[in-house]
Amino acid sequence: VQLQAFGGGLVQAGASLRLSCKYSGRTEKTDVWGWFRQAPGKEREFVAAINWSGSSWNIADSVKDRFTITKDSAKNVMYLQMNGLKSEDTAIYYCAHSTNGDQYDYWGQGTQVTVSS
Repeated sequence: VQLQAFGGGLVQAGASLRLSCKYSGRTEKTDVWGWFRQAPGKEREFVAAINWSGSSWNIADSVKDRFTITKDSAKNVMYLQMNGLKSEDTAIYYCAHSTNGDQYDYWGQGTQVTVSS
């Protein structure tokens, strides 16, 4: 499975961004797709995850009132809509694939999101 994340950029606090993750390769209907982020000097953290069909998802408490995860299976793309961005959202955002929603085995290259206050 190959993944490519894009859509990051430099925005002001309060702005919105939509990240996209284009994936290809062999996938199964039991797969889970996730977004993670890593801020400078911090460990990578979970942001959101969604199942193959897009019918079930989970979003970290720290962003659940501002971020939305969706998926277009027909286009092999997953999205992360980020609204009301804050400086603490500044990080490299990675998309990833999992066969069980627990361990992620394939990762995209990451896209930088920088929020200026």
